Amino acid sequence: MSLFDKANDKAQEAVGKGQEELGKAVDSPEHELKGKVRQHAAKASYAVDDALDCVKTKTQDAPLVSLAIAAGVGFLAAKLLGRR
Repeated sequence: MSLFDKANDKAQEAVGKGQEELGKAVDSPEHELKGKVRQHAAKASYAVDDALDCVKTKTQDAPLVSLAIAAGVGFLAAKLLGRR
């Protein structure tokens, strides 16, 4: 995750919080809900980016193990999908 992506996610979270507060102030459930959705989307983006960074690090640390896991998952997927 780049620094720009982190800053963008933080900005989106802040905008969402502001939108939620605006919705509360003007008694608009629609704005309040949109603000909450925007905040949760930014938080989900953090989680996905952290998971991708973790996978990237683990793959670089142990490429053969990663290759074996990928092959095993591919084999299982082919077996499960081939039964149809």
